[in-house]
Amino acid sequence: MLRLTAFLVLLFSPLAIADDLETEVRRFTGVWALIEEHAADPVPPPTAFYQGAIPGMLRRLDPHSVFFDPGQFDQLKKLQTSTRKGFGSIVSVLPGRVIILQAMPGTPSAKSGIAPGDEIVSINGYRLEQLDMEQLAGLLGESRQREAQLEVRRAGHPGVLQFKLTPEEMQSPSVERAFFVNPGIGYLRVASFDEKTGAQIREAMEKLGGRNLKGLVLDLRNNPGGLLPAALETAALFLKPGMTLLSVRGRAATARTEKTPPDNQPYDCRVAVLVNSKSASAAEIVAGALQDHDRAVIVGETSFGKGLVETVFPLSEDTGLALTTALYYTPSGRSIQKPLDSSQFALAGKAAESSTGQAFQTDSGRKVRGGGGIQPDYEVFPEPATRLRAFLDGSGSFTGFATEYTQKHPGIKEDFQVTATLLDQFQHYLSQRNIRPGVAEWSQERDFIRNRLKTEVFNLALGVEKGDEVEAERDPQIRKAVELLTGSLQ
Repeated sequence: MLRLTAFLVLLFSPLAIADDLETEVRRFTGVWALIEEHAADPVPPPTAFYQGAIPGMLRRLDPHSVFFDPGQFDQLKKLQTSTRKGFGSIVSVLPGRVIILQAMPGTPSAKSGIAPGDEIVSINGYRLEQLDMEQLAGLLGESRQREAQLEVRRAGHPGVLQFKLTPEEMQSPSVERAFFVNPGIGYLRVASFDEKTGAQIREAMEKLGGRNLKGLVLDLRNNPGGLLPAALETAALFLKPGMTLLSVRGRAATARTEKTPPDNQPYDCRVAVLVNSKSASAAEIVAGALQDHDRAVIVGETSFGKGLVETVFPLSEDTGLALTTALYYTPSGRSIQKPLDSSQFALAGKAAESSTGQAFQTDSGRKVRGGGGIQPDYEVFPEPATRLRAFLDGSGSFTGFATEYTQKHPGIKEDFQVTATLLDQFQHYLSQRNIRPGVAEWSQERDFIRNRLKTEVFNLALGVEKGDEVEAERDPQIRKAVELLTGSLQ
């Protein structure tokens, strides 16, 4: 009991008024004593404190302060590394179906003989055709943690093939893609920010031409953030020495300003940054710094709006506390954080509220607004999903046809094109499966269908990176970024 009381004092002391602290803790322990003695059913202390009292207290602060019980805190420490277990295969997940697109060299999948186009029909005895998407995702995630028995159907092969795979630790690079989207204009997709992100971006930039590169599309869409030093290092790759990257201010935190190193040697190519509603935290820090210094044009949708400093405090009993202690501000002084209930969030006082919706200025005097994420300079939305597109994707028609085609036509090269004849073959493939779009609907979606077929053929024949290059050709946000970069170079 004494240990729990001391634990409560440690948690409550920053939040309670000093004069009332002893009274409030005594009242709390008195309630707990009554529960422990008189409750109809026994209440285990971990349940009462870890799942009840402490989370309830934190909910009054903000949505991001979280208490971790011993198991959760151990998991958090493991997630701070960029390694994960897996089999090294890239798959297309459809309702009741999982199709292999690529087996990465040297991984358990490649060593076992699994090949592009193989369809997994069962995992550890569970038939995939009977599972919905949520169940399928759960089974795939669970199977990567231990040895898995797979049954695989391969076109042209009688019966079902059996594979036994043992997961291995794999490095997850934060820079997922690097290729050219136009002559002299490179494209980088950064999925997260970890300790190696800055080095990986620099390495990818050099492969694309380094200082000879004319323009760069930096894709931070769906990037949830990560480590602050990685974000600062990334932004510094494009900013001159001594430029402000961000400032940090909070009620109890020491205010500080981060700047690029005095000996910084940035790349000077034109830059366009892509963001969307799932770009958060460290991704927003990079976008905000480059926008405020007029170093990049921001394209896409308003970002998530998470500009909180979360400090992780290890506590007794192998538990931990992630507590919001300050706010991040871009170089112009605007808060990234979307508005929270001011009665529950008073870390930065009026400074946080004053930046919400307020106009700030970039280095050149352009107006930008604070609070609620990074607003793009050019708002561009993804292509809407039409009825035919959704059905063809959901039914696996593109992947199924591409699988049959690549097996009948080995040796496909980068000059492959989807001809009118191939479109007719695909239409016949659909008709055999009772999928018969109307003439007007087919004509309207012809370009989309052509691109999706080429993407899937490249995924299977040349690898998913080549497939992504094809997909980028019809991505409206990437196209707008290229248009802006190309125009600025003329």
